[in-house]
Amino acid sequence: MKNATYVEAARRGSHRWWRYLLGLVIILFAWLVVGTVASLLVAITIGGQEGFAAFRQADYSALGSVGSFLVIMAGFPCFLGGTLLTVSLIHRRPPLTLITAQEKISWYRVGQGFVAWFVPFCLIGGLGQYLFYPDTFSFNSDLAALALFVPIALIFTAIQTTTEELFFRGYIVQGASLIWSNRVFLAIVPAVIFTLPHLLNPEAIAGGWLTVFVTYFLLPGLLWTVVSLIDGTTELAIGVHFANNIGSILLFNITGSAVTTPALFTISEYHATYGALSVLVAIPVFLAIAYKVFKHDEASEPVFQGHQKGRR
Repeated sequence: MKNATYVEAARRGSHRWWRYLLGLVIILFAWLVVGTVASLLVAITIGGQEGFAAFRQADYSALGSVGSFLVIMAGFPCFLGGTLLTVSLIHRRPPLTLITAQEKISWYRVGQGFVAWFVPFCLIGGLGQYLFYPDTFSFNSDLAALALFVPIALIFTAIQTTTEELFFRGYIVQGASLIWSNRVFLAIVPAVIFTLPHLLNPEAIAGGWLTVFVTYFLLPGLLWTVVSLIDGTTELAIGVHFANNIGSILLFNITGSAVTTPALFTISEYHATYGALSVLVAIPVFLAIAYKVFKHDEASEPVFQGHQKGRR
């Protein structure tokens, strides 16, 4: 199994269709129900009755930027727990198989994914926007508060981005591969499913179809799935997703975005056209760094094409 892909790893455990249906129910319940309760409890803990009112109105500004961040992120440990329990108990295989078919994770490859996206994110998404729209940038002079927020942001963002990769790039792709192993099909399914829960994000509403297509469907939905299929693991995508979100949370945060934080720089206005164009420019830069600067030692077959008997 040295050259096996993580898509093939779905066949190591129990993988009848009803197990995936049951698994989706458990994961969605953990995410949407248990996670919502967790967010409510955090809101009440932080703000009491005011926190409860803020949660009901889905307006967390009264809780402060750090408080609102914690409320939004509180549901992801539940989401993660539901995913790990489903794979372990329902499918009877190690959760590691959501990432790789090998015996251990290549943290070096995760780091390569982080660097490959963080560089164009900062230069094109951050510095580039400053050169075009300098009046929208403001510097956070409260560096002490930012320093206290950094460890909180790192921990919860890592949980959030890794959980989304395990579910959308891992579980969904593996389940879809049991229906049809066609690579185009496996790339489009998670891209569509990943885009759907992000449609209500303020950026999507402000930017319209352009933001939805480029920022959600094309980049994290389609591209990160394609590189996962090429690599045969979700390691690269895990690093890329973390780089993307932590950059938006700690370095360049847009006012009114889905997650408002005390970042180093605050951008007062969202420019959908520039955001879309910057993504289109950043993609080839990312690919060049990921596959030219960083050499992937052993290329796995993109997708499992065979068929194994004995589904359970």
